[in-house]
Amino acid sequence: MIAAERIAYLQNRIALYEDQQSYEELFVSLYSYLYHFAWTFVKSKQLSEEIVSDVFIKIWEKRKSLDKIDNLKVYLYVATKNIALNYLDNKKNVSFADIEDFSTELKSSYSDPEQLLITSDMLELINKAILQLPPRCRLIFKLVKEDRMRYKEAAEVLNISIKTVETQIAIALKKIGAAVSFDIHRTVASSVSHSK
Repeated sequence: MIAAERIAYLQNRIALYEDQQSYEELFVSLYSYLYHFAWTFVKSKQLSEEIVSDVFIKIWEKRKSLDKIDNLKVYLYVATKNIALNYLDNKKNVSFADIEDFSTELKSSYSDPEQLLITSDMLELINKAILQLPPRCRLIFKLVKEDRMRYKEAAEVLNISIKTVETQIAIALKKIGAAVSFDIHRTVASSVSHSK
C-alpha cells in the first residue's frame, strides 16, 4: 500500500495544480485495493471496476476541494463502500446491507524476507484459518493487515468503533494462531504497538 505521506503529497498536487500525473499515480497505487474492497460487496468484476472508476472520476471532478479532505485513503474507501451499497440497494439485491453479509477474499501480499520464509504448508494453514473467520472479522483483518490501514482508519471506513476493530483483530489473530500453533501473545503485542 502506498504510504500515507505519498497520498497526502499526491492529494495536494491534484488539488493545487490539477496534476494529472499525480492523479494517475494515485489511481494506479490504490486501484487494486479499492477494487477488492468493492468486490467484497458486489461480487462482480465488471461492477467492481465500474465502482472504482466512478470513485476516481468523482475525485477528479472535486479536485479543487481535495485539500479539505483530512484522510484521502479513508475517503476513497468510504466512497467505494457507499457506491457499492447504493448499487445493491438500487438493484434490490439485499434488503438491508450489513457487514456480516459480505465475504472477503484475501490476496497474498507478502514480500519481505521474514514473511517469505513461511513455508507453503504454513501459508496454506494461515489462509484456511483466515477463510474460516466470520465475514466481519475477515473484512476487518483484510483492511488492517492487507490494506495496511490503522485501526482508526478501518473503523472510519466501516463506521464501527476502534474497540470493535481491536477486538476483531485479536479474535482473528487468536484463531489464526491456534490454527498454526504459534505464540499469539507475542504477535498480538507487536500488532497492537504497530497500530497506534
